[in-house]
Amino acid sequence: MAEAPVTQPGSGVRFDWGLTGAAELGRICSVLVVVDVLSFTTSVSIAVSRGTRVYPFPWDTQAAEYARRIGATVAAARRGATPQHPWSLSPAALAGAPFVSDLVLPSPNGSAICSAAGSTGVPVVAGCLRNARAVSRWLLAQGYGTPDRPIGVIAAGERWPNATLRPSVEDLLGAATILDGLVNAAGGLSIEAAVALASYSGVPDISAAVRGSVSAGELRDMGFAADVDLAAQRDVSDVVPILRNDSFIPAF
Repeated sequence: MAEAPVTQPGSGVRFDWGLTGAAELGRICSVLVVVDVLSFTTSVSIAVSRGTRVYPFPWDTQAAEYARRIGATVAAARRGATPQHPWSLSPAALAGAPFVSDLVLPSPNGSAICSAAGSTGVPVVAGCLRNARAVSRWLLAQGYGTPDRPIGVIAAGERWPNATLRPSVEDLLGAATILDGLVNAAGGLSIEAAVALASYSGVPDISAAVRGSVSAGELRDMGFAADVDLAAQRDVSDVVPILRNDSFIPAF
């Protein structure tokens, strides 16, 4: 059966947005890279770098029960963290919290996308600015990026108050930074991926643009400027988190 145009057929590297985009590309692509810079995939990168297994989960009240069932710690919302329970979606909090071996990390965007995509059996990689080059190198080293083994890069985006997708600068630039490392993929970039990549060359300072984004401003207003600073750091980690057996662990 021929691919539908919406899945960007014929190209080795493809790009789309949000949960629906991940569902469409997940039917066709051999691997998905989910990018949620502020902050799910940044938090995953930090936690996995410390040796923690991270379990993605949708943002709902069942996360705590799921954590109890598998013997994991559940992360709180940013403002829900306490000195007794410091683990939260905040990258800065995770960087300084006591080590736990297993962490359920819910979020309304990146985590929900990864959880849904992982349930289909498609390999899912957590990408962000901190590990963009490592992710691109690993994907090409594994032979992904051909028309027969296409890569789907998914910018998670944010949510409007009515729960619809709000495309976000930080996720577009995070995805574009990964796409920049995939320009030599054997199957080439789809038009959608090439247009997303154009934002990379069109922005002289990626980190400054992320720090100046609407999402970053929201976090600073909430008192989480340190999260923005950590998320804006580029290529400071060689760890490539991949979803295996329901949790993110380092890819080898």
